[in-house]
Amino acid sequence: MKRQELHDGWRLRASGGPVPPEVAAARGTGWVPAAVPGGTHLDLLAAGLIEHPYRDRVEADLVWMHRADWRYRTEFIASAAADGERLDLAFDGLDTVATITLNGTVVGSTANMHRSYRFDVTGLVREGANELVVDFASALAHAEAVEAELGWRDHVYPHPFNMIRKMACSFGWDWGPDLQTAGIWRPVRLERWRTARLASVRPLVTVDEDGTGRVAVHVTVERADADAVLTCAATVAGRSAEVVLGPGESAAVVELAVPDAPLWWPVGYGGQPLSDLDVTLGSGDSYHRRIGFRTVAVDTEPDEVGTPFTVVVNGKPVFAKGANWIPDDHFVSRVTRQRLARRIDQAVDANMNMLRIWGGGIYESEDFYDLCDERGVMVWQDFPFACASYPEEEPVRGEVEAEAREHVARLTPHPSLVLWNGNNENLWGYADWGWPEQLRGKTWGLGYYTELLPAIVAELDPTRPYSVGSPHSPGDLHPNDANHGPRHEWEVWNRVDYVHYRDHIPRFCAEFGFQGPPTMATLTEWLREEPPAKSSPAFLLHQKAEDGNGKLDRGLGEHLPLPEDFADWHWATQLNQARAVRFGIEHFRSWWPRTAGALVWQINDCWPVTSWAAIDSAERPKPLYYALRQVFAPRLLTVQPRDGGLAVIAVNDSDEPWTGELALRRLTFAGEPVAEASAALDVDARSAERTDLPAAVRTGAESDLLVVEAGGVRVVHTFAEDTVLPYDPDALTVTATAVDGGYRVDVAATGFARDIALLADQVAPDAVVDEQLVTLLPGETRAFHVRTAATAEPAALAAAVRSVNALRAGAVRS
Repeated sequence: MKRQELHDGWRLRASGGPVPPEVAAARGTGWVPAAVPGGTHLDLLAAGLIEHPYRDRVEADLVWMHRADWRYRTEFIASAAADGERLDLAFDGLDTVATITLNGTVVGSTANMHRSYRFDVTGLVREGANELVVDFASALAHAEAVEAELGWRDHVYPHPFNMIRKMACSFGWDWGPDLQTAGIWRPVRLERWRTARLASVRPLVTVDEDGTGRVAVHVTVERADADAVLTCAATVAGRSAEVVLGPGESAAVVELAVPDAPLWWPVGYGGQPLSDLDVTLGSGDSYHRRIGFRTVAVDTEPDEVGTPFTVVVNGKPVFAKGANWIPDDHFVSRVTRQRLARRIDQAVDANMNMLRIWGGGIYESEDFYDLCDERGVMVWQDFPFACASYPEEEPVRGEVEAEAREHVARLTPHPSLVLWNGNNENLWGYADWGWPEQLRGKTWGLGYYTELLPAIVAELDPTRPYSVGSPHSPGDLHPNDANHGPRHEWEVWNRVDYVHYRDHIPRFCAEFGFQGPPTMATLTEWLREEPPAKSSPAFLLHQKAEDGNGKLDRGLGEHLPLPEDFADWHWATQLNQARAVRFGIEHFRSWWPRTAGALVWQINDCWPVTSWAAIDSAERPKPLYYALRQVFAPRLLTVQPRDGGLAVIAVNDSDEPWTGELALRRLTFAGEPVAEASAALDVDARSAERTDLPAAVRTGAESDLLVVEAGGVRVVHTFAEDTVLPYDPDALTVTATAVDGGYRVDVAATGFARDIALLADQVAPDAVVDEQLVTLLPGETRAFHVRTAATAEPAALAAAVRSVNALRAGAVRS
């Protein structure tokens, strides 16, 4: 197999639609240089024809691109096919409605961003120069035409994204821009081969009870010579085997056994050994991937409560600590392996062990799954269906089946992939969003989720579990029933205060979250309004949630002073986001093993926006990120209501018992002791234990503090909301000292100081602090370490230190 990348020399021009004159007349010909892989927005930006789509209100100025058509063109030098040689034009990703022409002959057309394509061009490639043209039609116009043919079906947001197999959030979401992309978004190449090639390699990995690892390598070949006898060999972990395919045979299975196979574990449960798998075909084609030996299941055996949803790896139940994942940039071709590595490392650093690839995005790149394999991050993979009813007729159905078959087969090598999930919220939509009345008997996707997709997984990847949807409950139960299967919790944020997380004890909370703005450095980099204001047109364009700012204010007012100043409001809403999510996770973790997972919405952003993300689009962690790292720690103490009183729940997500003494103190805000008590602590590995508050510390003034400590883990509990507690706004003194690589900032508390944060990005754009949301008792100190290449003044570092206490000075006075 010889591969020639076709990434150079591309040009782009608009070929139809409401195109502005300056774009149509670019360079006098309308042509501009084009990057491949890439997209039209990025090419126009590079040519200086548009401003950056993420800046200010530029998104609204680019609506014309929704209905534009585009032509990509390049020339490449190649040799014509020799005798017995086959030439294929291979595209790994086209976004989305494309017609491909080689040397004046149409070789194929596409209408699915989620698929790869291969065209036989053996007789079309010339000796010397060849012209390749890819024409893209408006994806929105295509979707509208399919909708007109098949009939309207409900979908969130204005555009009919459910009528085309394209990244749904490309059409806008409540955290994403409506910038409908087009272009050659993944690599393209010319491939030359003889006799036969490996069309598909699908390794299925299992582990016997005696520890023997087994790899069944399912191979399909495409033949240029139907009569050739082919040898296919596979090697893994020092073991080799081969099979012979006789004339006309196109499929085979190579079986390998690895005694005492090293087991792959989720991070925190063991190591992540990976083994090289090499497959060769006698014709010269080859395949290489890394695999990991492990078993995975989801326990859904009914119990006394209902239906659990517990991930089990190598026979061990795992509490899933993690987040939902969206495309890490709206312009997905820009997402590099290095960027993915930074993001997944951030997830691991936040004590996460699972990422859920949400159904409104894409099937991620090999890099994403490789990195999760290496780091022990489990992947929950949605099929790309989200928040809409989908037609089950052609031309949609065939595309759905083709993409599912491709990616289920492609992803079999990755031990990190632990679950296939049919859809996001569509079963819930049918139950609660009025779909039956709107559909009037039309198809809406149920056949995909209950028949087509599970059949494909069972056929191509029986080593992994499949779930029909999220949320989902068995039988005729409501799909979002807390006692059955995965649940999404959106009453909090949309309608009720975050204390209502405690209204339900879900079996697995697969979505929940609370909004907060991006870091100030990111906000001011992309929104250039001075001074920044939450009611400004640009800020509101970057706040996509319905009544988002109103919900931020209402959620804030229940718990914290409502600031007058924008900078204080920005900090307060970021803090409230962190607190709301921490509150929910502490509740969920306190109910392990009844509750078996908490996946916050969401870890990342795809552009600068007020959203539910923990890390903003500039890769800067928000306060929520630090809260996640703390609340997902292997050992956690949390004070929770139980049976009309309060109890301390000790959660031990480690392989060692947690034993010792639980020390409990009741203090005044000045640090004066009121009462103290102790209790024995004995928590088994991977379990949680409850200790009711001893009588000595159970009662006291509402303004007292309860401090609970064990083995270096501490929780400080207050008995009233911060709006009424007697915080000293001047309780902190700050000293900054230059050190190698940045600064050490020492913070000392003269009174009780809660949720201290150093907002490092406000000191320098590259600055990152090691910790945030630290609570100090009177007399305690904490050193914060700021990593930056910039020179900072001590006063600037001190001004970047915030806390609940300081909000009192900036609060709205009633």
